[in-house]
Amino acid sequence: MACILSIETSTDVCSVAISEDGKCIYSDEDRTGPNHNERLGTFVDEALGFADSHAIPVDAVAVSMGPGSYTGLRIGVSMAKGVCYGLDIPLIAVPTLELLSVPVLLKHDDLPEDALLCPMLDARRMEVYAGLYDRALRPVRQVQADIVDGETYREYLDRHPVFFFGNGAAKCMEAVNHPNARLIEGIEPLAKNMFPLAERRLMQGKTEDVAYFVPFYLKDFVALKPKKLL
Repeated sequence: MACILSIETSTDVCSVAISEDGKCIYSDEDRTGPNHNERLGTFVDEALGFADSHAIPVDAVAVSMGPGSYTGLRIGVSMAKGVCYGLDIPLIAVPTLELLSVPVLLKHDDLPEDALLCPMLDARRMEVYAGLYDRALRPVRQVQADIVDGETYREYLDRHPVFFFGNGAAKCMEAVNHPNARLIEGIEPLAKNMFPLAERRLMQGKTEDVAYFVPFYLKDFVALKPKKLL
């Protein structure tokens, strides 16, 4: 098993964690954001200080790769790259929607065998970044930006119970309006839940080129021009 520093900045929550031998041994979170620019550097320094004070060498850095907030992802990936360069260790990219699914799978072992998971991140209005997975986290449908209405997930809902969660899920439930649609509240992408996915990728040799890796933004960032006051 490895010691992994995990960084998560895809939403307003900023979180950092350290895992070793399949357990989270250090975690810090800030839910007052978005203020990743202010908090992330301190969080990472404190996490690395914890590892150093316990004589634990950090073997890799894992970062949430998106989709999510353009600015948050950019800050998180930049920090992860900096640590990887400084310590000469590999970079692991963890898909954010898979990360969202980890606490659901760990805490809801009573899910039906044929259940599908639909993690959602809020985009705007009735748009979300969403994916569909089975209970083994095998993709059932590719991750994409969905404008949600009654037909968006009907082909899956007609055949399976589908569990919706993440910060984009609650606003969609009225539009989805199907007896097989279930909402799980309070699920966020957090660094402390990243280690099962990060360790698996590291064991499989799925690391990134630190120089060329970019987040999975899903949609291009569009900078809006300020309105003229006169």
